[in-house]
Amino acid sequence: MNPYVKHVRPLDDYQLEVIFENGEHRIFDMTPYLQRGVFVRLQNHAAFQAARVVAGSVEWPGEVDLSYDTLYLESRSTAATGAVAKEKRGGKTRDSA
Repeated sequence: MNPYVKHVRPLDDYQLEVIFENGEHRIFDMTPYLQRGVFVRLQNHAAFQAARVVAGSVEWPGEVDLSYDTLYLESRSTAATGAVAKEKRGGKTRDSA
């Protein structure tokens, strides 16, 4: 069983910074979802920014939600994100050294 969401922070680029109850910090990219079903509403930046944690998952007004399983399984670790960003700036990481 995957961990529940403890905290969510919507980012400007339609990504979510998610902290799970096991302490992991991960990034979930919403852009592939924004063309499908009820998620089309979240193309509105203000609507997207209204994300909140409800019962261990992420929810937006109007009964739009994502399960903690989807958020966990389809997100990436922020440690990996930081390594990629550093590498793009020309810095060395443990993986690229």
